[in-house]
Amino acid sequence: MAAPLATCTKEEQRSVGVKRVEIHRRMNVQYDYACLSLQQVNEWTRKFMNCISSVTDPPRPGQAHRVVTAEAIAAVETIVKENHRATVNEIALHLDMGQGSAHHIVHDVLQYLLCSVNYEIKNI
Repeated sequence: MAAPLATCTKEEQRSVGVKRVEIHRRMNVQYDYACLSLQQVNEWTRKFMNCISSVTDPPRPGQAHRVVTAEAIAAVETIVKENHRATVNEIALHLDMGQGSAHHIVHDVLQYLLCSVNYEIKNI
C-alpha cells in the first residue's frame, strides 16, 4: 500500500488513469482526506474522454483578483505605523479596498501577525 502524500494538488489528482471507481479507491489511499470526491473523478474522466488535456481550472469571468500596488502597500504601512491597533477591516474601509486585499497586504506582504478574533495587528 502506498503511503499518503503530505501535500498534493488537484492537478496531480486529475492526471491519474484507470477505471473511475478504481481511480477513486487508489486516490483515497494516496491522498486520504484531501482526495477528490467520486463525483469529481467521474467529471474529470468525462473531460479527458472528450479530449480535454489540461488539468488546470480555466479562468472564470468575473472571478475576483487582487491588485496590490506599491501605493496601496505604502498606504497600509502608514496606517499601521500610525495606529498599531488598527484592524484589517478599518484599513480596508479607510483605503476603500477589499478586506481580502487589506488582509493580504498586512499579513502576506508586510508580514504582520494578526489577532484572529478581529484581525487586529500584533507584533509591530
